[in-house]
Parts: sequence; structure tokens; C-alpha cells
Amino acid sequence: MISPHLEAAVPSPRDRQARLATFAVYAVQGLSFATLLTQVAHLQDKHGLDTGALTILLLIVPVFAGVGSVSAGSIAARLGSKALLRVAQPAVAAAVVLAGLAPNVPLLVPALLLFGVAVGAVDAGMNMQGVAVERRYGRAVLNGFHCLWSVLSLAGALWVSAVGDGLPLEAVMAIPMVLAVAGSLYAGPKLYTAAEEQVAPETATAGGRVPFRPILPLCLAMAFLYVGDAAVSNFSTVFMQDTMAADARVIPLAYAAYQATTLLVRLAGDLAVRKYGPASIVRLGGAIATLGFLGIVAAPSQPLAVVAFGLTGVGLSVVAPQSFSAAGKLDPAGTGNAIALVNLFNYVGFIVGSALVGAIAEAADMRVAFAAPLVLAAAIILLARGFAPRVRAGA
Repeated sequence: MISPHLEAAVPSPRDRQARLATFAVYAVQGLSFATLLTQVAHLQDKHGLDTGALTILLLIVPVFAGVGSVSAGSIAARLGSKALLRVAQPAVAAAVVLAGLAPNVPLLVPALLLFGVAVGAVDAGMNMQGVAVERRYGRAVLNGFHCLWSVLSLAGALWVSAVGDGLPLEAVMAIPMVLAVAGSLYAGPKLYTAAEEQVAPETATAGGRVPFRPILPLCLAMAFLYVGDAAVSNFSTVFMQDTMAADARVIPLAYAAYQATTLLVRLAGDLAVRKYGPASIVRLGGAIATLGFLGIVAAPSQPLAVVAFGLTGVGLSVVAPQSFSAAGKLDPAGTGNAIALVNLFNYVGFIVGSALVGAIAEAADMRVAFAAPLVLAAAIILLARGFAPRVRAGA
């Protein structure tokens, strides 16, 4: 069943080329993000950080990613997301390498600052490209892009699990970034230009403004999703190490399970959305994520904890692609403003999640801390109807 807001089209060779390049951009971003985030526990040990100091340090990334995302909206409106991605994506890889090389906290901070700004710009830009591909293909394809993001995130986590004990931290973080830079250099020239991203100006809303009421549920769901994602990404390794007493090879498996199940769901995500509609898929995802976080809070053993982290991946995996897809429908002229706004709440959620989970863990323990994303995952169920926005003809 084709979405009523997408008109089926036969993709041209140029569309297929841009789609392959967009796949590469998502893949590089997944690899880069996982390479840094799976090293949080090791960075904590290297620099002698307690949980409170680690939480404050980790907040640098989403705060400055929000700056990058907002800047991406204005830059892409003038130059297109292609120009943005060709600069920002190699900067992400450089920041990961610098974070691994940093000998002390004062030098780690600017590396995380660069990572944050560049990640925010890439997140917004790659989803602008993804929505442009979806619009030109005339059918749901965004889950496929996010699926490949998950493939490379999983690969990054498994890389750390396999070589984390045998190589220095600096090498573990730098080697995958060689592939990341190569992928970004391949993709950059083949992405859609600004003229190809945008569509006829007569479809634009006045002044390119984003309608507030229909986009609010998407922003809230994105924020709640990333509270959960921040909890898993920032603290799954700490939870496994400190709460579950896991060894170095088991510690990354919680994040790997999260990314593996995210991948499996996204493999069939586009087909499911076409058949059942985005609202139903997001509603089911919220329920499964709630169950997963409940499992983390109550997990009696390492294997069950890993399974619970996997369940959160099943549930949360569908929310981001459908948020961007729905935002694209609210911006039919393709200005990128709606996508940049929804993407900003990615970092709002990540900031709140990092601060909230870290603060609760400091005051109580890590099990209690994971109850916060449990509640917000349940709230996504109530927001699901907003993922099938009604768009006025010509608006």
C-alpha cells in the first residue's frame, strides 16, 4: 500500500546513484558513532572519571550536535545538504580519532565538541538526502537507510569486542575511521544537489514555515526515543561493567544487541510501513521498547540483560525513520527546515537522557536510572497517531 503522501515513480539512474551515495553516508555515520560510543567505559577509565564527571563530559556531544543541526538547516536551505555533508562527515571521523588520542580531559573536550557539531550537521544532512530520495522514489525507503546505519554501528561494536583487549585504545578508534573517510569521499560527489533536493516552489508553505501542531508529536517522540537511545549508548557499557560485573569481551555486547535488533527490524521496516502504516508501526515499537527497558531494570543475569537491551532496539528502531519521513511530508517543498527541527529534538532527548540517567545513577544506581527511559518509551505509544499527518493539498 503506497502512502497517500507519496506518488509512486520510476527512479531514474540519477536517483539510483543518489540512493547508493546516501546509503554510504548513513553507513559511515553509523560506524563513526559506534566507534566512539562503545569506548565510553574505556575513556572513563583512561581519564579517571566518576559517573558524574562522565555525564557532564558526555553532554558536550548532544549540546553541540544541536548547534550543528540548527546550522545545518540554514546552510542546507542555501547550499543544499550535499555541500554540508562533504565537509561535516570527514570532520566526524577526525573527531573520533582525536578523542582516542587525547591524553587528558582538556584535550578530550575540544575533540568531543568537534564531534558534536559535525555529528549534528551530518544527522540533519543525511536525513535531508534520505527524504529527497524517498520523495523521488514515491515510496517508503528511509528504514533502509537507517538499517545500514545500524549494520555499521553493529560492526563498530563487534570490532571493539574483538580487538579491544589486543590493541591500544588509539588504534581501536582510528582504524575504522580510515574506512569512514573513504566512504564519505566516495559518497560526496554523488549526492543530490540543492536543486535536485527541492521541488516546485508553488508547493512551499509561506516563508518555508513549519506547521507547529502536526510536527509537535514528531518532535516529542524523537526526544523520548533519544532519551532511551542516550541511556543505551552512553551507559550500556557502564551498566554491564559495574552492575552486571561483565568482563571486557561481554561489555560491548549489550550495545551490539541493541544495534543488531535495530538492524533486523529495519530490514523489513519499509515493507511493514507500506502495509500497516507508520502510526501502527510506531505504536507497536513504543510498547516493545517499554518492555525492553523493564527487562533492563529487572535483569538478573548478563545474558538476560543483553536480551533486554536487544528488545529496546526492536522497539526504538522504527521511531526515527518515521519521524523524518513524516517531517518530510510537512515540508513538501524540500527546504529541510522540518527535518532540521525534528533532528534538533534528537539532541534534546540525548541531553535529557544523558543528564537524567547519569544523575539518577549517581543518586541511586544504574538499574533505577533505566526506569526513566522506560516511562518515556511508553509515552511514544500515545504519540503514534501523529506519524500519519494530514497534509493540505498545495501546502
